[in-house]
Amino acid sequence: MFDILIKNGNIVDGTGTKSFISDVAIKDGKIAEVGKISQKAKREIDADGYLVTPGWVDIHTHYDGQSLWDPYLTPSSWHGCTTVVMGNCGVGFAPVSPNKEQWLIELMESVEDIPGSALAEGIDWQWESFPEYLDALEKLPRVLDVGTQVPHCAVRSYVMGDRCIEQKTAGSEDIKKMADIVQEGLQAGALGFSTSRTIVHRTLEGDLVPGTYAGEAELFGIAEGMNKAGHGVLQMASDLGESDGDLKWMAKLSKDYNVGVSLNLFQNDFLPNQYKDILQRMKDVNANGANISAQVSGRTVGLILGLETTMQPFMRKPAYMKIANLPLEQRVIEMNKPEVRKAILSNEGWDPSPEAKRFLQGWEKMFRLGNPPKYEPLQSECLSERSKLEGINPEEIAYDILIEFDGKGLIYYPFLNYSNYNLDCALEMMMAPHTVFGGSDGGAHCGTICDVSLPTYNLAYWGRDRTRGEKVAIEWLVHKQTMGTALIHGLNDRGCIKEGLIADLNIIDLEELAIDTPKVAYDLPTGARRLVQGSKGYKHTIKSGIPIFEDGEPTSELPGKLIRGPQARIN
Repeated sequence: MFDILIKNGNIVDGTGTKSFISDVAIKDGKIAEVGKISQKAKREIDADGYLVTPGWVDIHTHYDGQSLWDPYLTPSSWHGCTTVVMGNCGVGFAPVSPNKEQWLIELMESVEDIPGSALAEGIDWQWESFPEYLDALEKLPRVLDVGTQVPHCAVRSYVMGDRCIEQKTAGSEDIKKMADIVQEGLQAGALGFSTSRTIVHRTLEGDLVPGTYAGEAELFGIAEGMNKAGHGVLQMASDLGESDGDLKWMAKLSKDYNVGVSLNLFQNDFLPNQYKDILQRMKDVNANGANISAQVSGRTVGLILGLETTMQPFMRKPAYMKIANLPLEQRVIEMNKPEVRKAILSNEGWDPSPEAKRFLQGWEKMFRLGNPPKYEPLQSECLSERSKLEGINPEEIAYDILIEFDGKGLIYYPFLNYSNYNLDCALEMMMAPHTVFGGSDGGAHCGTICDVSLPTYNLAYWGRDRTRGEKVAIEWLVHKQTMGTALIHGLNDRGCIKEGLIADLNIIDLEELAIDTPKVAYDLPTGARRLVQGSKGYKHTIKSGIPIFEDGEPTSELPGKLIRGPQARIN
């Protein structure tokens, strides 16, 4: 007898091939059979009219801290994720030297906008080495599987101490120690090594994070350690600003040490066509034996501006700062007073820097997010264009947006992937060879960005709702965020509905599938805030054969585990 029998579902199996109507049987946590099944099961689920897909595999998250206190790893588990990979962009919490714990917390807070107070309260630091960190993770129950990567910043700090930032070029002995630590971490079960080479990532003091300008000798030495371990992907956040960017040395590293490289790729306003060049150069180097892929997003990277978030247009105005510390309800009462409104809308006493002007008064890139949220707005809907049409200043429109919904109104500022006021660039990157879905940043950017809903958004928007251009086949979208992402890290035991693989499944009402408007929750340790975003349309999410969510509600089952290294295909 099977444990669960899913009947008459529209099977989108993760391979990208055409969907088909079938049954799926589950036994002992695995997919036991796919086809017309007459044998009985302990539980039968009628999936008639619903999609049946593999669980989503999200390879770009930052749950390094949250995984130590939140067994549900929300919001990812609300969006059909059954596997997440954390430790991206070079930041994490192991290895850690004694008395360096707070430094790693502050680094994570600065780079990934995760409240330091929550990390300090939620992490109990039962480790020094990376293998000990894995042991601590493995002890904890959770709803989904987590994979890890060894973070460059932590490794460099552990080896070089205070020199990790000021000394761009590591010595040969430093490099050997770092390579040994990375090798040890991979052999203990890490899926890869991550680093940051972008000027955006800085410490609280404003310094570039450790390893930003690490030379080829350091990175090649670490790659040699990865090669000795026998597996591992080198994940990287990079500006890729030169004519060859980092791709020249990436290609050599990948070929010489048999290491896959995974980099983040977005369109930016300063070089809006740069991504096209990078895609072509990736194609060229891969044709010559390299193994480089890009993590791309199905929508913009957009700042969420509101009275409860980290940023909003009036945050530095002297008149607003007088009421900034009031509880939200009282603040909104004050902001509705004509004299307060007039004072805040004036620029008296405020001389913004060019950067502040760009992000706090960039009216040409600001939009009302609304409910339901709109992530591909028309240029005519930006605040600068609306001001022309409505005959009022864009500041006044922004003000009214922020105080609507009792002060929970939100402004959307898409600062990557939106140079042309549409998502065609995202589509081009999604469809390009050597790209995979990434960029959700689950667990990070708690007060500024909320992109953890990407798996749900991709399916609903690109597969069903888009009217401004091409849509994409559901089968292809499912493939890109299941088998496509799983294979990057050698997770060959999931991401596909085939007999013998882990029974990680979503049963989805595609007609109802939707994402909620982001909102601020105060549910981190110490009551710290974060942006969260819910979903609709997931009838069942099943992890390792056990239902973990049904109609959006958790079942209290916690079958998730720590993934240790690449996983062989199960037959």
